[in-house]
Order: sequence, then structure tokens, then C-alpha cells
Amino acid sequence: MSLQISINGQLVPKEDAKISVFDHGLLYGDGVFEGMRSYAGKIFKLDDHLDRLWDSAQAICLEIPMPREEMAEHCKATLAANNIIDGYIRLIVTRGAGSLGLDPNRCSNPQVIIIADKISLYPAEYYEHGLHLVTASTIRNHPAALNPRIKSLNYLNNIIAKMEGLQAGCVEALMLNHKGDVAECTGDNVFIVNKGVLSTPSTDSGILEGITRNAVLEIADQLGIPTRQATLTRHDLFVADECFLTGSAAEVVPVVQLDNRTIGDGKPGPITKRLLEAFHKLVRQ
Repeated sequence: MSLQISINGQLVPKEDAKISVFDHGLLYGDGVFEGMRSYAGKIFKLDDHLDRLWDSAQAICLEIPMPREEMAEHCKATLAANNIIDGYIRLIVTRGAGSLGLDPNRCSNPQVIIIADKISLYPAEYYEHGLHLVTASTIRNHPAALNPRIKSLNYLNNIIAKMEGLQAGCVEALMLNHKGDVAECTGDNVFIVNKGVLSTPSTDSGILEGITRNAVLEIADQLGIPTRQATLTRHDLFVADECFLTGSAAEVVPVVQLDNRTIGDGKPGPITKRLLEAFHKLVRQ
């Protein structure tokens, strides 16, 4: 059976899932999206994802053409239609079809697209042995240009940095902000552990406020692990005892090397492992 895609609330086979070539989501990356995970048939942190989707849409003056409750039901229905228990949901809202010009006022009928499928972002060996990262020369978008807290369809900034990582033989790359401080990776938030304290860049460092990031901070509090959200530099990562990344697709993945510097003892650390185990328990509740 063909994968079923939800377009504006209607399920259609993957081969028939189409939108206009004049849609500003395609022409200009004008739209917003969320990437969510399902575990045991339940969408993890669905309400938090919808909060962020509505915030992103509000920030770019995009009116989402259906109520939150209906959106949530369509996400669940798309999972069910594809018999997916543990999977990934991509929820997209575009500006809609318009002209070849930039004027968003000429667009009509925003499109709501929901794709449910299975995903494995990184091979199992990376979770066991850890990632190697390089620092990209491409910086994260300046917040005054396109605020990274908006999860928009315009991901070219991240893609260029991702290319730098791949060209260096790494599956991820660290991105700095316009001040030269650590922001995030191309698709994941960054954490370090140093002397038992868990640290991650604050939102004013030019990051996307990740749903998994926030879940890990909550887990750490419950486990009694001290946390802080602060400005971090590459030096902080170089001298950290542990490092890991978080994201809806990546979940929690260790990092053992940055720019040819070994982090800690070069193996996933005990706090990273503890948080990963607790996260796996949380998503199955």
C-alpha cells in the first residue's frame, strides 16, 4: 500500500500528493514546519510542537487554516493510516500559491501537509561510539535577519553548513552565531557536561528552542543533575568532559570529537548515557 499523505486534511497516496508550483513554500521557503516523533503510537510532545508551529507562523504573519485540535487529529490520523507505531511526522504549513513576486499578500490557500514515515537519522554505531564534528564556517542566521527560533521552510543556512560537515567526513557540523559563540548544529541542539554540570546555549545565542532539548533539561532536573543555559564557546566544548546533541529525529546522540580534539576520554560519558536511558523511558510512558 502506498504511503498516505495528508493534504489539507485529505489523505491521498504519495504519488498523488501535490501542491502548486506557484506555492511560496516552494518558490521562497515561505512557510513553517515541525518534525515530530511517535513512540508506541503516541506523538511525543505534540502540544509543545503545535505551540512552536503556531509561534513560528505568528512570527511570519502566516495564518494557519485550521484549529489546533483539528491539526492534532490529522497528525494522529496520518500515523494511523500508515500503520506507523514508532515513526516520524513532518508537519508543514506553506504560504500557499501566489505570483512569482515576493508579495505574500498575493498568496491564497495556505497548504497543510502531513507526512508520516519511519526514520533513522544516524546508524546505531554513532549512539554507541559517538559522533565526530567539525565547526562550519557558515554561521547561524543573525536573529535580526531570520531568527532561528522560527522553524521556517528556509533551511539553506543549515544545509550549507551540513555540506561543510559532510565534505569533512562528518555527519554533523557545529554552527557558531554572529558573535562567534556556539549556537547549535545543523539540525540538533548542543549540550556539554563539565564537572557534573550540564550546559547548553541559551535561546539568545541564536538557536531553535528544541523540544527534545527542553525535555532533556527537565529530565536532568528530575535526576538532580545541575543545569545551566548560558553562552558557550568552542573552547568550552574542547575542554568538556562530555558532549551530546538532541533533536526530534536524532533523539540524544553522543559527541566524542570536535575539530580533531577528543572530548573527554573519547567515549560517550556517564551522564550522557544516563540521560539517554531516561529519555528512552520518558518517550514510552
